[in-house]
Amino acid sequence: MDAMDAYESALGLVGGTPLVRLRTGSAAAVYAKLEYLSIGGSTKDRIGLRMIEQAEKDGLLRPGGTIVEATSGNTGIGLALVAAEKGYRIVVVVSDRVSDEKVDTLRAFGAEVVVKPAGLPRQHPDHPMSFAAHLARATPGGWLANQYDNPANPEAHYLTTGPEIWRQTRGRVTHLVSCIGTGGTISGAGRYLKEVSEHSVEVIGADPASSVYSGGDGRPYFIEAAGHFLHPDTAEDVWPTSYHPEVVDRIVPVADREALDTLRRLAREQGLLVGGSSGTALTAAHRVAADAGPEAVVVVILPDSGRQYLSKYFNDSWMLRLGFLDGDESAPRVADAAPLADDTSPLPYLNSRTSVGDALEVLRARKQGGANPVLPAGPCPAGPDRRPTAPELTGSVTLAALEAALRNGTAGPAGPLSDHLEPPLPHFGYGEPAAAALVTLTGHAQDTAVVLRDGCARALIRSGDLRALLPTPR
Repeated sequence: MDAMDAYESALGLVGGTPLVRLRTGSAAAVYAKLEYLSIGGSTKDRIGLRMIEQAEKDGLLRPGGTIVEATSGNTGIGLALVAAEKGYRIVVVVSDRVSDEKVDTLRAFGAEVVVKPAGLPRQHPDHPMSFAAHLARATPGGWLANQYDNPANPEAHYLTTGPEIWRQTRGRVTHLVSCIGTGGTISGAGRYLKEVSEHSVEVIGADPASSVYSGGDGRPYFIEAAGHFLHPDTAEDVWPTSYHPEVVDRIVPVADREALDTLRRLAREQGLLVGGSSGTALTAAHRVAADAGPEAVVVVILPDSGRQYLSKYFNDSWMLRLGFLDGDESAPRVADAAPLADDTSPLPYLNSRTSVGDALEVLRARKQGGANPVLPAGPCPAGPDRRPTAPELTGSVTLAALEAALRNGTAGPAGPLSDHLEPPLPHFGYGEPAAAALVTLTGHAQDTAVVLRDGCARALIRSGDLRALLPTPR
């Protein structure tokens, strides 16, 4: 009887993903490794299986034990599907910026999901990584997977991803392009390909433009599961030991807008539905291929599926609200309220760590015609070279409220502004319809909103600015 094309369990379907050639317009051949076709939907299936099996071998995870991990979603899913097969309890800690689809998938696999606020420094006890470490220590039989520092992470890609690429290209691969998150994929697969090719394969990292890996300032970005965010209050910037920088020949920074545009076009033009980090990696691969010769074979790793981001990257309302789409230029848009939406003008912004006295100086300098100035505030460092992103707009400050606090003695000039923040201002994407924005802003307590472009705060706008764009009702 012929052997059946069948597997004993879902674990046999981890990895083993195909390559598909992409149309890029370059002379070089570009192949995408479709990691979302692994059984759990991402490249993290590989490390989920490897980390658990290694922990079992090392006696760190025993029958009846509990797996604990902090994750942006995919590693948790990879761990959860293995835990389901092997009978382990699993608790996954995520931030509140993780997509709803990922949280739903985790729960579908039986994981217990703990959601913690995003935007906290690494040392804060409620930071997902800090909380997960505490939870693992406090749980009898608990084991922290710790993908960021677990050597089984890059090892999984050294043992599987790298050899698959070498075999699938028959040893012709010349360039490997991969995002850098925990660093395990690029470190493991890159190391294998360098060794087997006698170091002829070039390894290129793709990274969000503001990520620290590529030299950015570390401010938040909108591509999940890629890059290295650095909170301004972080005591020490510790990079994951799963990332081996010596394996990477160079890093290509990619703006969020480019990545999102690339992944949306890939779905519509080539039938491949991929996630945000795939858009970052593919944008970098396009640049690499454009500079490579016709003999080059570029392999780009596409880590996960776009089905995990339908409520974000493929949702036009989400894209518009954050200023990643230009909107309908045939009708008045928020962007048309120039010069307030001029990208070259610095946005007035207050750092929540500044003093009340310094904040008053800024607000009083903006007082005109008896108006009550209002400015956004947040944790990121202020300055013309760093525009805050939407997640950093955590509050606002008004001149009237600060002066009242001084009069009644609840604030002093040297006191921190963070103790006197009011709710965040509303925000609109620069491509949103002016009429809809006016409806939202009319009657708002502050009558001021922040204009976003590509997720970053670019300007302030008032209802009168929007009203001036629209036809006068008869």
